[in-house]
Amino acid sequence: MKINTVRFGEIEVEEARVFDFKLPIIGFGELRKFVILEPNQDSFFKWLQSTEDPSLAFPIISVFGMNMDYSIDLPDEVVEKLSITSVEDLLVMNIASIPQDNPHGTTINLLAPIVFNLEKQVAGQIILSGSGYDISFPLFKKV
Repeated sequence: MKINTVRFGEIEVEEARVFDFKLPIIGFGELRKFVILEPNQDSFFKWLQSTEDPSLAFPIISVFGMNMDYSIDLPDEVVEKLSITSVEDLLVMNIASIPQDNPHGTTINLLAPIVFNLEKQVAGQIILSGSGYDISFPLFKKV
């Protein structure tokens, strides 16, 4: 399928790569179809592009390879809603906020990760209630 995007222009995406968000992204409940784009293979960041709204793309990053103390415990209702049967089928990403005028001020939302079930092509944003994680954790240490 072809989708027009504001950030990347017209791109072709296999239908099998489109995720159905069973648990919507907070503030964007009406949008349910997203695809992960990796325009720069050397970047830590990927993009979560809406297939329904050409202007909506979130920078996302996996913090698990960053030597951070971060773990998530999925509630039973999330496991059921996302049809999770195996941890190996999961991908957990966090939305980043990158200030245009100061990329070193980038923060990551650790409180509300996005969980992808790669086997079933479903996903959802969850809130880790009581975790103590921050919604705007600084990616870079201040110098």
